[in-house]
Amino acid sequence: MTPACQRRGRTGPTLAIMALLLTTAPGVAADLAFRDTLEGWDKTRWTKSHDWANGWEKNITGWLGQNVRFRDGRMLLRLTDSGAAGRPYSSGEYQTHGFFGYGRFEVRLKSVAAPGVVTGFFTYTGPTFGTPHHEIDFEFLGKSPRQVQLNYFTDGVGGHQTDIDLGFDASTDFHTYAFEWRPESIRWFVDGRLVHEETGTRGPLPSLPGKIYLDLWAGRDLDDWLGRFDYPGHPLLAEVDCVAFRPLGSTEPACPQ
Repeated sequence: MTPACQRRGRTGPTLAIMALLLTTAPGVAADLAFRDTLEGWDKTRWTKSHDWANGWEKNITGWLGQNVRFRDGRMLLRLTDSGAAGRPYSSGEYQTHGFFGYGRFEVRLKSVAAPGVVTGFFTYTGPTFGTPHHEIDFEFLGKSPRQVQLNYFTDGVGGHQTDIDLGFDASTDFHTYAFEWRPESIRWFVDGRLVHEETGTRGPLPSLPGKIYLDLWAGRDLDDWLGRFDYPGHPLLAEVDCVAFRPLGSTEPACPQ
């Protein structure tokens, strides 16, 4: 698997972001608890990636803001064969303005089942924002909709992939996925059930606050990992109906199980 720093944003950090990173100690949440039920675009908290593609050419998807849509209390991430930013396909990516530290991150989503496609929910900071690359992942590989792949990166070092059998098809209904990030551990949950834990025995855990991302993308020449992508002749849709964050110790409400 290619390091995710090659899959994320391309622009340098703004002065506001740099100030935030410099005044936020590692592991301290840069924002308060929230729960977004995605009735519409909350521009105070989120931005839509638009009119660019990252530097990793095996990601054959460019981002367009119009591929992040809201309908009937859900957010739709839409992958189409209308190209963008020099890539043959375009899709949607939704990311927070702010950075978040230790706490519980949750999403309620329905992924895409199609070889070559990834539905992602993760936190990320890295060279784009003037920091080392730290990341925590849920990645739903469309070739295996009854599994999810978990991972983390610290100082650009990944290789901690763990495939989890879900016991259901993640593309057919909504389920709640969460990870609880603490200084000493990362614990991943599915519908409230603990499915995996990392304690640093396989490498240091992330410690820098990251943005929250939701995205959908297609890959090329990644058959061993993702399977071969063939556009099915119609847009592919991932659906999300809740995203939440709460710092450690908070009792704020989260996404329904």
